[in-house]
Amino acid sequence: MQRALVTLGLILLALGVLWPWVGRLGLGHLPGDLYWRSGPFAVYVPLASCMVLSLLFSVLWWWLSR
Repeated sequence: MQRALVTLGLILLALGVLWPWVGRLGLGHLPGDLYWRSGPFAVYVPLASCMVLSLLFSVLWWWLSR
C-alpha cells in the first residue's frame, strides 16, 4: 500500500510539472463532454474525460497491485 501511494504521488507530481504538455492531449474537449451556456452562467460536465481518466487509473491501480 505504501509503495502504491508513493507511486501515485510521483505520477501526480509528474503530471503537475508536465501540465502544459498534458493539456494538449485533448482531455476536457472530448465529444462526450457536455457544455451549456446561458448568458453569464455556464455549466461544464466532463463525462467522457472522466471515463477515460477512470479507465486509466483503474488499469494503473490493477498494474501496481499485481
